[in-house]
Amino acid sequence: MSNALGLVQNIYRAFSQGDIPSVLGALAPTIRWTEAEGGPYGGVFVGPDAVLDNVFMKIGAEWDSFTAVPHEYIAEGSTIVALGEYSGTFKATGKSFKAPFAHVWKLEDGKAVSFQQYTDTAVHQRPLQ
Repeated sequence: MSNALGLVQNIYRAFSQGDIPSVLGALAPTIRWTEAEGGPYGGVFVGPDAVLDNVFMKIGAEWDSFTAVPHEYIAEGSTIVALGEYSGTFKATGKSFKAPFAHVWKLEDGKAVSFQQYTDTAVHQRPLQ
């Protein structure tokens, strides 16, 4: 297992356990985090604090049992692609969803320097209505 793959697997493990400080600790200070346009948190966020404020805090406040579970990894040097499934229940409506995702991670010097999300944003938006 490559160091890059192990790092990304540890990020998902920490996220699944609610250990957001460990997730943030794996991100480079200049990480460029891209959430899919059209999704509930679509946009580009630079730095761990921006990811925390614009993604993780919103997920925690707005969703019950939100998960991002990878089922397969594709590793090529310092680039890791995680294929998996999101699920959760939107607190305001009580509606649930499941949607596939592809995440592209790029790593340098033992830290994630970029994250790109691909998902079916229409499916992700349904519970919000």
